[in-house]
Parts: sequence; C-alpha cells; structure tokens
Amino acid sequence: MDGNLITICLLTAAINLIGALAYAARIAGVRTRRIAMSFALFNVLILGSRLANGFLGPLLAKRVERAIASGGTHDLKLDFHLMLASSSAAVLLGIILVPTGQRIFSVAIEKLKHSRSLAKLLLSSATPSGARVIYQSLAFPRLHLAHALAKPGELGWGIVIANCLAQAVLAVGVFASIYAGYLNPEYRVTASQLSSVINGFATILLFAFIDPHLSVITDDAVDGRVSESAFRRVVVWISASRLAGTVLAQLLFLPAAQAVAWISNYV
Repeated sequence: MDGNLITICLLTAAINLIGALAYAARIAGVRTRRIAMSFALFNVLILGSRLANGFLGPLLAKRVERAIASGGTHDLKLDFHLMLASSSAAVLLGIILVPTGQRIFSVAIEKLKHSRSLAKLLLSSATPSGARVIYQSLAFPRLHLAHALAKPGELGWGIVIANCLAQAVLAVGVFASIYAGYLNPEYRVTASQLSSVINGFATILLFAFIDPHLSVITDDAVDGRVSESAFRRVVVWISASRLAGTVLAQLLFLPAAQAVAWISNYV
C-alpha cells in the first residue's frame, strides 16, 4: 500500500466518520431542546465532509491517470475495494462514538447559546479546556439491554432499506465513475462527470424521503411524543443501515463501474 492509497483511504474514512457522527447532533438537539442550533452544528459537519470530498476526486483521478499511463499493469480494483472498506470501518467507528459525539454536541450547543458565535466555539475547541471536554465526554454504547437494539416502531422498514440503498449509491458513486475511466480510458473524463448524476439520485432519495421522516421523528422526540430512548434507537438503526450500505457498495462497485463505462460511450 503506497502513500497515495493511504491518503485516499484516510480521507475516505474521515468523510464517512463525519457523516456517521452527524447523527449525534440530532440526539444532542433532542436532549437540549435546541434543534436549530443542533442543525447548525450538523451543517458544519456536512460542510466539512463536502470539503474533504472535493479533495478525494482529484486524488482518485490522479491514481487512475498514473495506472493508465503505466499501461494498465497495476490492477486498481483491489485498491478501490480497500477504499470502500475504509468507509465501512469509519462508519462502524462513528457508530461506536455516537455517545461521545452526543455529549460533545450537547456541550457545544450550550456554549453556542452563550457565545452566539460559531467561530468562537471552533476556536475554543482547540484550547486545552476544549480537549479536556472531549476527554471527559468519552463514552461507549451500552448494549447490555436487549431492547437497546430493538427496532423502534416509529421507523419503518421502508426508510431503513431506502437509507441503505441511498448510502450504498453515495459510497460507490465517485469510486465507480473514476474506475470506469480506467475501464474506458478514451472517455474517462465523461465517466468521471457521471458521478454527479449517480450521487444526485441518491441525494434526492435522502433529502426527499429519508431526511423529512427523520425530522418528523426528531420533532416528536422534542415534543415528548417519542421517548429519548426510542429516538436513540432510531439513530442506531439509521446508522446501522448506513453501515450496511457501505458493505453493499462492495458488491455494487464493479457492476456500477462497468455500467458507467458503457454509458460514457453514448452520452
């Protein structure tokens, strides 16, 4: 494993870890009854994830360009499967760190309420006191009770499956499009641009169907119609479906890349 591949895997892991920890902001918002501020922090995480994703594409493209220039002597398929594996590992780590993230977000929301400045909040997190808060917030999931893993009635199987599929498409979209350029070098730029189309469908599914459903459950939890324990189980199941989506992406990767390579001939 060379330095470029390690960098890509770490960047992929960081993107998925941020996405997994973003769910903790919802729990913190319910616990503190500060939904708007929790969503503000949630948006900061998403922006960070989008920024990191912007660096990922060029690094992937550079790797494919080098492989093509070398005459295709290096099989990139294993490299891309390792990248997808790093996303699964990061989501699993994010699920484990959700309790820690929820505590950190709760403290951040209270500080934001007083400082009323996100810039001050970010600067204070880089101080020794900020590091102490992070250390004191360390916690692990408590799964000693069977009902902690039971699917809540507020969350339907349709949403769980749809989220799994959407996350699988999002996980594989950029990778499949870039790898398609390796399979079809003549139209590799066209293939890489098709990633926005693939991710667009998954994004529509997320924001048109899944996120509104989660927002309704979040509001119900704030109003007391859904208990905090049930809401935490909702987050656990949504996070687990995200993890399942990254695993499913391993199976979808090669067929998706071959489909993109074929479509790029006719666009």
